[in-house]
Amino acid sequence: MNTPRRSVFFVFLLQLSLSTFAQNRGNDVTTPLHALRPDYKIPYGAPTVDSVKKVLDKIFSYLDAATPVELANRKSGEAVAISKADTATIFKQGDFRLTSYEWGVTYAGMLLAGEATGDKKFTDYTTRRMQFIAEVVPALKPFFDKNPRSPNPVRSIIEPRALDDAGAICAAMIKTVRTGSAPTLRPWIDNFARYISTKEFRLNDGTLARNRPQKNTLWLDDLYMSIPALSQMGKLTGDKKYYDDCVKQILQFSQRMFNKEKGVYMHGWVQEMETHPQFHWARANGWAILAMCELLEVLPDDHPGRKQVLQQLQDHAKGLASYQSGEGFWHQLLDKPDSYLETSATAIYAYCLARAANKGWIDKLAYAPMAILAWNAVTTKVNAKGQVEGTCVGTGMAFDPAFYYYRPVNVYAAHGYGPVLLAGAEIINLLKGNTFEINDSSLQLKK
Repeated sequence: MNTPRRSVFFVFLLQLSLSTFAQNRGNDVTTPLHALRPDYKIPYGAPTVDSVKKVLDKIFSYLDAATPVELANRKSGEAVAISKADTATIFKQGDFRLTSYEWGVTYAGMLLAGEATGDKKFTDYTTRRMQFIAEVVPALKPFFDKNPRSPNPVRSIIEPRALDDAGAICAAMIKTVRTGSAPTLRPWIDNFARYISTKEFRLNDGTLARNRPQKNTLWLDDLYMSIPALSQMGKLTGDKKYYDDCVKQILQFSQRMFNKEKGVYMHGWVQEMETHPQFHWARANGWAILAMCELLEVLPDDHPGRKQVLQQLQDHAKGLASYQSGEGFWHQLLDKPDSYLETSATAIYAYCLARAANKGWIDKLAYAPMAILAWNAVTTKVNAKGQVEGTCVGTGMAFDPAFYYYRPVNVYAAHGYGPVLLAGAEIINLLKGNTFEINDSSLQLKK
């Protein structure tokens, strides 16, 4: 047992004995009551690297089995070789879609988990599926070209029609290519980037927007559905225009949607509205801060917009920190403590706070314990099978609170898996680079 772990163990024994003594015989005169052991609902204190890795391993085992890398016949379900693919060919059914934006986050999470743990299986998960996609798309594209309306499992790659189709999966493709794997993805990367840059609907000032549920609507989610891809394109190509567009999106979304008093974003904004109902949905705020982390990761130090983006990240982190619950989670609506505690947003915040702390973008002394508390909370939602519980299903935007309060949660909500992988990987990085201790019963970063 190493010295820091031995110290924590002895402190635990001391607290336990003091607690027992106080309950039986102690009082404020005979016992230091401040040292009594709190009755936490979730694990408290710094985890070990091994314990974090075990959670990631469990999720990996489930996802590897639940996302087969195979084609099948739509009717019979029989396996189909790529060379034999036709209009009746689909991806073999698993629990999740291999080309969804949620799985773009999962691919990125697997890559980071491989990097943080040194375990190649995580990296191989992404590279194997990306290479599979790179081979399937050209095999099925001729059928799409002949009849674009026919069912096609890679339609969203050949002809993206929304930011959800393009952003997260494009960013994951670029990250995979940058590892030296799956170079044949480049045509589809360029196709995605072209869609985001030139085809997606925008307001007159260039802000990325949608025409649902109302015309000229901003969805906070779209910061993540665009910026990771565009920022990675900037890194891949060296073209400054991608960075410029990313900075513009952050600042123009924030000007309209960031509540400076609360330090968090509203979920949706409609240009024609005189009044903008503010529902501070947790996962959308997660996508926003995650997008800023993605941009700062690659944005050149001398870019004129870097200082403003960094300040926005810091303001957002401060606002989010004020809403973390005593159980380590954040609520479905951040400022509504009677709304339920939600897993995917908590995992995103655990990752972003840990990443930003590790990178020096925010104060590590202040935010590292919050990130660890969030991770400890998330681990209680990973079940024995490796499924992530407590994740809100896909969510549009609305103008009444009931819509958000009663969104279902489900283990098949794909939004939870990538964030948990990212969070665990970055917590490992945080633990490797720092020492934590229990001081007067609280977790502290030891300098």
